[in-house]
Amino acid sequence: MSTLVLPGEEIPPDVLPVAPSSSATLKLGPGLRHVPPSTITPTLAGPLCVDRRKNTVWVENNNGRYIPHANDIILATVHHSSTDYYHVSITPYTTLALLPQLAFEGATRKTRPQLLPGSLIYARILSAPKHMDPEIVCYNPSTGKGEGMGELKGGMVFELGLGMCRRLLMNRQREDGGIAVLENIAEKVAFEVAVGRNGLVWVKAGSVKETLLVGNALRETDADVLGVEQQEKLARTLLKQF
Repeated sequence: MSTLVLPGEEIPPDVLPVAPSSSATLKLGPGLRHVPPSTITPTLAGPLCVDRRKNTVWVENNNGRYIPHANDIILATVHHSSTDYYHVSITPYTTLALLPQLAFEGATRKTRPQLLPGSLIYARILSAPKHMDPEIVCYNPSTGKGEGMGELKGGMVFELGLGMCRRLLMNRQREDGGIAVLENIAEKVAFEVAVGRNGLVWVKAGSVKETLLVGNALRETDADVLGVEQQEKLARTLLKQF
């Protein structure tokens, strides 16, 4: 269960993730501040969330606008193209990001994807300098592999809170993020999901009805702040339609 924290409180060391090695660095996410030498205090009120696999901790909060950060996975829409770049929109209120036309797994001048305005892409933020346009790529810079990134065809896009998207991106959704609705629906409905840290989720199922079922389940879970048991009940109710 998440620990509720308030601004200015000192976070007890026993609730922080244990580093897998002495050289591993604890990563602080939104809502936390490091006070030297070793004190961590919240800057926001909310549940303290921990991702032990990534050795990361943050305060869950759905308020505020998305600010691009390096390594974030996002959904973006192609706005227009130039000679070497696609110019893409990450949010309506941020500057257009740059996507090099060869920034895809195995792409060459002849094999690069031909993206049109309005195309939806799943990408990773490579850099996000404060006074420059963000640059994104459709592969993992560490491996060079696409890992599912690139153009997303079909399906529907749903807008969720930033905190909900962070929870959906956790490896152990149920244990660490308190999200069970997707695994419950997956028992009866096959679907694909791509989650962006910028508050967007792409869903594709076998039919429009099934796609809406998954998307609306996520929106209701987010809007009503449903717990695991409530999510299971919601999934059972929605699946009665099939």
